[in-house]
Amino acid sequence: MPSLASARYGKDNVRVFKVDRDEKTGVQTVTEMTVCCLLEGEIETSYTKADNSVVVATDSIKNTIYIKAKEHPVNPPELYASYLGQHFLDTYPHISTANIDVTVHRWTRLAVDGAPHPHSFIRDGEETRNVEATISRTGGLALRSSIRKLTVLKSTGSAFHGFVRDEFTLLPETWDRILSTDVDSTWAWRAFKTLADVEKAAADKRFDDAWEAARSIIIKTFSTDESASVQNTMYKMCEQILEVVPEVDTAGFTLPNKHYFELDLSWHKGIKNTGKDAEVYVPQSGPNGLIKCEVSRDTATLAHR
Repeated sequence: MPSLASARYGKDNVRVFKVDRDEKTGVQTVTEMTVCCLLEGEIETSYTKADNSVVVATDSIKNTIYIKAKEHPVNPPELYASYLGQHFLDTYPHISTANIDVTVHRWTRLAVDGAPHPHSFIRDGEETRNVEATISRTGGLALRSSIRKLTVLKSTGSAFHGFVRDEFTLLPETWDRILSTDVDSTWAWRAFKTLADVEKAAADKRFDDAWEAARSIIIKTFSTDESASVQNTMYKMCEQILEVVPEVDTAGFTLPNKHYFELDLSWHKGIKNTGKDAEVYVPQSGPNGLIKCEVSRDTATLAHR
């Protein structure tokens, strides 16, 4: 006899834009988000017996996302996601878990004549600030913060050699190469017991400070590390995030290696364009390397012993 192993449902791709206005200064701040909210609980009969009495309509979920954005701050996104998830547990006794994903899209304030403009902004990249929140009756509030689509490149300072060579290996070893990636960095917070604990962390700017620290670590380490491999560079980043943010239990990265290949032009008048003479490269759309890791606090501690 088949049985429902797991189920969740809700609303995805809910786009929200909020303007905060400081009436005293005239300065406005904008936040654009894409929100996904999926609910779990005693909902199996809606699947197995066509019983819609346990279903909170996804249209209602969408409306709740907007209303909570009006009623509460949307920054930091960790706090907004917690408010939203807690609402569903407080309102519907049969809902046991709310899964909230928030993607904050990057709008940067414009500078005009060297001064920040009070209400004009520019989209300066595809980078996003993300939160995955799981709010449950038994597990408290579990938050995972992340930076995604931070595209970086350096034209030197990266090598890759000493790797396994066998009958299938064509890749030459290199002591100097272009390194580029779209950074996906995630750090998991120690579980918060109550919404009040999340509110306190937000008031203390722990979420914002962690995001700023992680972003600075990524940019500085990527730029300055004499990279022996993507694997080693990303591990160094994880170690530093865990060191700087003590409330985080794990830090991890997913990094695609976006290749730029040398182009042999010797066929035309003997032009030298490989090795130390390489100047013109061919960007590759795929295939690409994909490297992942997650480092826990214990692992990072052991690495220093």
